[in-house]
Amino acid sequence: MDSVWSRLGAALLSLPARGASGIGSLLEAIRTMFVGDPALRRQVGFSVAMIALSAKMARADGVVTQDEVRAFHRIFEIPPDEMRNVQRLYNLAQADTAGFETYAYQLANLCGSGDDNCLLLQDILDGLFYIAEADGIVHEREVAFLRRVSEIFRIDALHFERLLARHARPMGADPYAVLDLPINTEFGAVRKRYRTLVAENHPDRLIARGMPADFIAIATNRLAAINSAYEMIERSQVPA
Repeated sequence: MDSVWSRLGAALLSLPARGASGIGSLLEAIRTMFVGDPALRRQVGFSVAMIALSAKMARADGVVTQDEVRAFHRIFEIPPDEMRNVQRLYNLAQADTAGFETYAYQLANLCGSGDDNCLLLQDILDGLFYIAEADGIVHEREVAFLRRVSEIFRIDALHFERLLARHARPMGADPYAVLDLPINTEFGAVRKRYRTLVAENHPDRLIARGMPADFIAIATNRLAAINSAYEMIERSQVPA
């Protein structure tokens, strides 16, 4: 079976050699090529979103560090023979005159439902945070970029703040915020919430809703943060 990357390459090849060949044209090609396979459309769309918005975020920040490059490659387990297509897409996004907001709106529409907090769009935002934090700090301009993307994706402010707490303050994040709970929630409720989050964020669940298997680093990083937050709260329940 063809991989997501080979399908992405096919979509890139469908672009005109001259004229309009930006990300908007690519997204339209994806919509047309995979009209009968919404699951594959979501997977290819997810890949395009991560690569194109990463490129735009790099422009917003003004600098691409080696740490961010390494984080990019931890997320994108790209076969060597497909690397050329990914680089072409990244360069296309950086050179495209369309702003990142245009991309974000197009990608939100590609999600399919348009509902608030589309789970696949949350995964995209989480991946962008993962790349942004790789150099040890999520810069102010990156936060502004990510906040605007979240607004366009119709991701609620509380979820955004939870992502910010986990990624921008990893050493001092409020564990209750990571679990999306009020401070000092009764421990039984914390345990219930923890189990729900672990089930919801199991890699198999994420793949089922459209995250390509190649992006498993996002799920692994998220589960590690959830586990760490729960363990921190659990330790606080033990009498001194």
